[in-house]
Amino acid sequence: MSRRTGQLHLNAFLKPPGEYLAAWRHPDTEAGAGVDIREVLSFARTAERAAFDAVFLADLVGVPFASEDVLSRVSVVNDSFEPTTLLAALAAGTSRIGLIATASTSYNEPYHLARTFASLDHISGGRAGWNVVTSLNDAEAQNFGLAAHLDHETRYDRAEEFHDVVTGLWDSFEDDAFRHDQSSGVYFDPAKLHALNHEGRHLKVAGPLNIARPPQGHPVVVQAGASEAGKNLASRVADVIFSGIRDLGRAQEFYTEIKERAAAHGRDPDHLKVLPALSVVTAPTESEARDKLARLTELLPPQVALADLSYWLGGFDLSACPLDGPLPELPVSNQSHTAQQQIYEDARRDNLTIRDLVRRVANDDRTITGTPQQIADHIEEWFHGRAADGFNVIFPYLPGTLDDFAELVIPELHRRGLFRTHYTGRTLRDHLGLPRPSRRS
Repeated sequence: MSRRTGQLHLNAFLKPPGEYLAAWRHPDTEAGAGVDIREVLSFARTAERAAFDAVFLADLVGVPFASEDVLSRVSVVNDSFEPTTLLAALAAGTSRIGLIATASTSYNEPYHLARTFASLDHISGGRAGWNVVTSLNDAEAQNFGLAAHLDHETRYDRAEEFHDVVTGLWDSFEDDAFRHDQSSGVYFDPAKLHALNHEGRHLKVAGPLNIARPPQGHPVVVQAGASEAGKNLASRVADVIFSGIRDLGRAQEFYTEIKERAAAHGRDPDHLKVLPALSVVTAPTESEARDKLARLTELLPPQVALADLSYWLGGFDLSACPLDGPLPELPVSNQSHTAQQQIYEDARRDNLTIRDLVRRVANDDRTITGTPQQIADHIEEWFHGRAADGFNVIFPYLPGTLDDFAELVIPELHRRGLFRTHYTGRTLRDHLGLPRPSRRS
């Protein structure tokens, strides 16, 4: 394995009280942490003390489970802050860590979103990031006057245009446009203001944006699509791409492909950071780590586990299918093509029953369970094997698995020279080693 120069990047995926659907039942969590600013701020500060590049807040704008019985047994989709509002609070309570939030291109307007993230970048001193998504399910569409989610091609076509409008609005003013000259009475130089006047297939936006250019030029742009359209979008516009690939060989293929696509768009491939998901349960011994995971997974009701599998298959009801039978052929989902395809591939390759798949999806086979040395071995293999520039670290329950990662794994990464011991820059772009973009002419 040839060693790379430089150090890896770590993003802390915060979903209080944890990513696991039954995390709220764990005795060491605060069940209502999703709307407890003191708890969430404590998590962000822990990640900042460990010098994570950023914290990331995912979001849905609709409730994904149709069954009230299932819905009544989960926390995250029912009881969580709107993420950009939360980031403003976290910006005031932290000083260095990056702050990334999801915002949909399907159910927002670009002017509003551009202003929100420009404001967050100013408030935080250049630490904001936007996770560009096209949204996942019909429940979201039904909150915005639609009967069903837009088709996949339309969603991504709109997302491409939406991104270009947002970045164009961020470039409304040149960096030195605002003079604030009290003696002359000139607030800004009108020659350095540029209205967008965009008219496209999906959007019509005049501009300009009514706030100065963000400190980072553009807040960091994150994307997570793994479909053909998603990879096209990410390789053209993203600074960071999250992925859910679990297999090292496939991750290496994806890494090479996305870097080559970026180069084909005329970009420096090093300016697109690939961060696969990594869920971690760790302890000083492997048996202790496995005990931790077992205590967590026994808390999940079976009907919630089955509903979770159905959700990732596109919302198709599996309750009438034999649990010990094979996964039936289902129509292609209009929600997450990639997740559905991955589950089918796993089922066929490993000859899995629906019961097997429920267990695998519910227990999240991205989770690495072991000692700090074993976790660091996995991270090092993927980083030096050019499958990742770092990881989007997922915490099954909070604060326990975050504290364990910060206290046990981070020092091991320091010993191996893989991760920073302190911040050397002020902005999220600094942490990621990304240039500040020039204003589009």
